[in-house]
Amino acid sequence: MNPHPAPGRTGHVDTGHIHTGRIGSGARDVLAIHCSLAHSGAWKGLAARMPGLTLHVFDMPSHGRSADWDPAQGDYQDLGTAAAHRLLDRKMDIIGHSFGATVALRVAAERPGMVRSLTLVEPVFFAAAIADAPGLVADHDARARPFFEALDAGDAETAARLFNRMWSPDARWDDLPGSARAAMTRAIHVVPASAPAIYDDRAGLLKPGVLARITAPVLLLRGSETDPVMAAINDALARRLPDAVSLEVPGAGHMLPISHPDLMAAALRDLFARS
Repeated sequence: MNPHPAPGRTGHVDTGHIHTGRIGSGARDVLAIHCSLAHSGAWKGLAARMPGLTLHVFDMPSHGRSADWDPAQGDYQDLGTAAAHRLLDRKMDIIGHSFGATVALRVAAERPGMVRSLTLVEPVFFAAAIADAPGLVADHDARARPFFEALDAGDAETAARLFNRMWSPDARWDDLPGSARAAMTRAIHVVPASAPAIYDDRAGLLKPGVLARITAPVLLLRGSETDPVMAAINDALARRLPDAVSLEVPGAGHMLPISHPDLMAAALRDLFARS
């Protein structure tokens, strides 16, 4: 079911240089994991609306101020997961967006006792939808075909432009700063590298009983204007998590932590009140 298998070894993890930091200085510790083609600064809008938090953040390999990913370092999600585990040195709320949400889910399943609450924003865990609604994944993959064709042709900039248009249609490529376009082009090669985790469930999160370990309250967020497959993913996860609430943010798309931080902050306050 993986439309674009990634090369590279599995099992070995060399984290290399991972940039870490903190946003805010509140009393409540939160581990926040950004989406592909962004960086840890994407959480600043949310942090500004929730001054009671300290966000513990890192840049994924090939993003922000972290070193570039090399397949010889090991599986791409393994590296992100290892970086998250290093920051999870006390019980925290965990928030992840898109691919970062798949890392957050895995971290929570591996260390459930360290999770106060879990928020998954538009988690691109296609394996969950493949299990429950495979037709929607096939439709998504058909829409994504031009992106993968550009990657196969070695045209990283076109691939980044198409990926950006697919997940953030309101952000016109030519209107973005040159630095933003360059950062997305730099990181685009990690998208197919993520496929073993998000399509094939390499970490085994869908095996019986694995997600049931996460007994902390879980919030599943998606935008009303996002790709239809996201509803199937969130619904599939809600069926497998013991204490999950699934919410749709009106008017939002895939990038709702950036486009709708006020509504996301309100949803988080409700979640934190019961955790």
